[in-house]
Amino acid sequence: SSGINAEYGGRSLVSSQNTTLPSSLSFITCNHPPLSSFLSSPLSIVIRSIVNILVIIYHYISFSTQIVFLTKQNKTTQTMSSPADSVPAGPSSLQSPDGDSSKPQSKPNYILKYTLKGHKKAISSVKFSPDGRWLASASADKSIKVWNALDGRYELTLEGHSQGISDISWSSDSKYICSASDDKYIKIWDISSGEMLKTLKGHTNYVFCVNFNPQSNKIVSGSFDETVRIWDVKTGKCAKMLPAHSDPVSAVDFNRDGTLIVSASYDGLCRIWDSNTGLCLKTLIEDDNPRVSFVKFSPNGKFILSGTQDNTLRLWSYSTGKCLKTYTGHKNEKYCLFSTFSVTNGKWIVSGSEDNCIYIWNLQTKEIVQRLEGHTDVVLTVACHPTENIIASGALEKDQTVKIWKHQEPIMTE
Repeated sequence: SSGINAEYGGRSLVSSQNTTLPSSLSFITCNHPPLSSFLSSPLSIVIRSIVNILVIIYHYISFSTQIVFLTKQNKTTQTMSSPADSVPAGPSSLQSPDGDSSKPQSKPNYILKYTLKGHKKAISSVKFSPDGRWLASASADKSIKVWNALDGRYELTLEGHSQGISDISWSSDSKYICSASDDKYIKIWDISSGEMLKTLKGHTNYVFCVNFNPQSNKIVSGSFDETVRIWDVKTGKCAKMLPAHSDPVSAVDFNRDGTLIVSASYDGLCRIWDSNTGLCLKTLIEDDNPRVSFVKFSPNGKFILSGTQDNTLRLWSYSTGKCLKTYTGHKNEKYCLFSTFSVTNGKWIVSGSEDNCIYIWNLQTKEIVQRLEGHTDVVLTVACHPTENIIASGALEKDQTVKIWKHQEPIMTE
């Protein structure tokens, strides 16, 4: 009984000496004269055995309940202390390993500040310069316009393509823009002078998407000719041609250090490439294989955001190749809509939509936290300012405007 005594806090349940019965069972030992003859009778022995068994069962159930409770409590504690999801919870986790994750996110409150007019056809792409000073817009009217990013003031127009422009990208020093056009060419522009510096030739069909690498010595482009091309900025020559997809390439992007390229296509695939060797490292695919209209690395390069023409955005882990989160509620069934990360005031996913609105989701909870109304046609393109709480958007033919939205802290009323 020593083991049992120790286990139950020093109280013996099996010893026949000095056993104290629970008060609820004490009635069994009362009012049975003569006591000496009764205690020696077979009936007494049976009753005492039953009582002892009942006491053991009573304490066993009590102890088991405690064990179950402690086990559940321990599991709950482990669950609460473990990561809530595959995506880090800190506000800067998409940008850097550091950041204060203790601050709760308040909902965004973007309001329309400026409407920029000047393009004569649909707006195809808007991009903020990395230094935050400028906003560039490209259009089907064959032109690029540059605006002041903070007050929307018009700065200059770049012209030289013979057909509409589908995409633009800034160099990391904010001095140059490259553009992709339906005329099958990519052009590089000097912003300070407005001069066209180079024309990159090689694609055999519309050039649909383009991006500088972080070092700005390479450009990646995707085309309706189903290839991805990597260009040397200094020479203007094609350094690598990747037979990437079996349908038009809808988006291309470099990761944060320029070692990887992600491409997306109407064939339903997202592919990750080694930018130096041109080797395909991974392919991301959904079971139902919807057309992929857009793809982009997260600021820290650990995640990939894709948009598909089944009204869905997906956040992928680069390391595992698995889809971590899906964002729905907007409309995307026909166009290649831009989407992006917002990291200046919490962590949001921002996207255009075919219902003429801009949608903002909480990255972690996948909740739609704001819906911006103001455009009168499909919002094809969105971009977020690198340091300020500003969103730019552009819409199709019936609208032809660029809009600048700024976050406004809600007024607290007593």
